[in-house]
Amino acid sequence: MAFIKEESEDMKIAETFRVKHEDTEEQTDPMALKEENQELKENEHKDQYEETSQKIGTRRRFTCQQCGKSYTNKNSLKFHMRVHTGEIPYTCQQCGKSFIRPASLKVHMRIHTGEKLFTCPQCGKNIGQKGHFIIHMRTHTGENPFTCQQCGKSFSRKGILKVHMRIHTGENPFTCQQCGTRFNQKGNLDAHMRIHTGEKPFVCDQCGKSFRFSVALNQAQKTGTRCDFTCQQCGKCYTNKGSLRVHMRVHTGEKPYMCQQCGTSFNRPTSLKRHTRIHTGEKPFTCQLCGKNIGQKGHFNDHMRIHTGENPFTSISKNHLLVHSG
Repeated sequence: MAFIKEESEDMKIAETFRVKHEDTEEQTDPMALKEENQELKENEHKDQYEETSQKIGTRRRFTCQQCGKSYTNKNSLKFHMRVHTGEIPYTCQQCGKSFIRPASLKVHMRIHTGEKLFTCPQCGKNIGQKGHFIIHMRTHTGENPFTCQQCGKSFSRKGILKVHMRIHTGENPFTCQQCGTRFNQKGNLDAHMRIHTGEKPFVCDQCGKSFRFSVALNQAQKTGTRCDFTCQQCGKCYTNKGSLRVHMRVHTGEKPYMCQQCGTSFNRPTSLKRHTRIHTGEKPFTCQLCGKNIGQKGHFNDHMRIHTGENPFTSISKNHLLVHSG
């Protein structure tokens, strides 16, 4: 049973390092965040500029001659054209960051002023931007609108799904300059570098023990297990060599277990077993509060938070203190 529990916890390693590199709710892979911000900018500029106009029905449309996007007013097209010209006339006086529209600068200024216009009605958290507020609300509703087409796992934001897909594609864009080890996200590379520097920044307030990885502090001290075998790439620790060997497939990309129906491969038999429920329609987890049947335990846990209102994002220090508090 302990081995199965370790395997189950290990399945969360990719998401743990992706979504909460150091157990903070808002952290994510910088590349994914950049891509998300670019997506927001594209949506932002969706309503803007052009040099020729045409009538569609009774409405005049202004169309960009470079990319074909059309707008209902000339001023919107004018703003849009800055995407092509590179003109960024609105600059933040505090940090120097520039924007193509005054509205974007206004939203950005909330970072410096601390202004938070959006308040969560469920937990009272104040949030500065509408997009972040929408994402935050998904922690309460359990909504995960972005689903991996290969394994069925769902995520609350598009950027996290994009990072997750690297597990399937094998893409590892971040390389250690000292040993050549490659990683699929920058957070893992940053954590790996501590192996070379010897840095152990995570210290237990109760016993003073230091850890190189936040996940090692959380796991080892929360559960009281020893770290006899530690993954040198991400810091995950195990009590036996076999568990570490299975875990290493997350990094090597080895997937020896294949679904005979669709050809999708997995790095462990339990993952394949869970996947086959997509084909069989088996839903072994039933909510005792509303009767809903769910196929995967992770989705079941997400669903239960709708009823309990539980916030799964707790700090490492709080988890670790459970060991000392008994």
